[in-house]
Amino acid sequence: MTASSHLSAAAVAPPAWARRSTNLAKAITAELVERIVRGVHQPGTPLPPEPALCETFAVSRTVVREAVKILQEKGLVQVRQGTGTIVTAPSEWDMLDELVLGATIAEDESLAILDDVVVTRRVLESDMANVAARQVDEETLDRLRAQVDRMDELVGDHVTYEEHDREFHDTIMRASGNRVARAVVRSLQSQVIRTAAYLGRTERALCVASNAGHRRIYERIAAHDPAGAAEAMFTHITDAWLVRRSGPEPSRLQR
Repeated sequence: MTASSHLSAAAVAPPAWARRSTNLAKAITAELVERIVRGVHQPGTPLPPEPALCETFAVSRTVVREAVKILQEKGLVQVRQGTGTIVTAPSEWDMLDELVLGATIAEDESLAILDDVVVTRRVLESDMANVAARQVDEETLDRLRAQVDRMDELVGDHVTYEEHDREFHDTIMRASGNRVARAVVRSLQSQVIRTAAYLGRTERALCVASNAGHRRIYERIAAHDPAGAAEAMFTHITDAWLVRRSGPEPSRLQR
């Protein structure tokens, strides 16, 4: 390839947003989600008209319309006859959507969204621990005990410890039989485990304290104590987040 060919290729190289996906509509959707969450397009204001979006992203109207349709499904815009495509308020957004939640977490310096993730987790997982304590079988109890014992050995390796930590929680969620609550928690977890602000500090002592919480949860489930298991789970999730979060406890977490 000649030098001029290299220059020509560089000149027509697709922008970053276009390299996110082989599907142009999805790539444009991802870019528009980020712009809306960042406030480039404010709630109550219209998105740029189709011709402007076509020019901005160098795509056809068909692609733009598909992207707008996806945004509408995520709750970020509303198509109004005669007034165009209007950006909706954050209260209307689908916060379980991967793109929406991920972009919101990335922009939220106050950690309020992560606080809400923790609140949601502890409500659902406390209930699942309650149910698990009532109906757990011996095989699952053996698995939980083995997981807690194994995490005692992994407190010096926070990466592997965190993997086993998630498995422990998932074992309890499975034991509850609540597939909907488990799906919600797993969906939230899939986003936050990539977030440095959520993972926080990783010292050995914190893993030791975390696993003490796991052992209390296991003991209450093994004792078939629904209320005790729920309380142990609630306390564990709250305390673990407060340590990682640092600073005073926000009112959102207080009960």
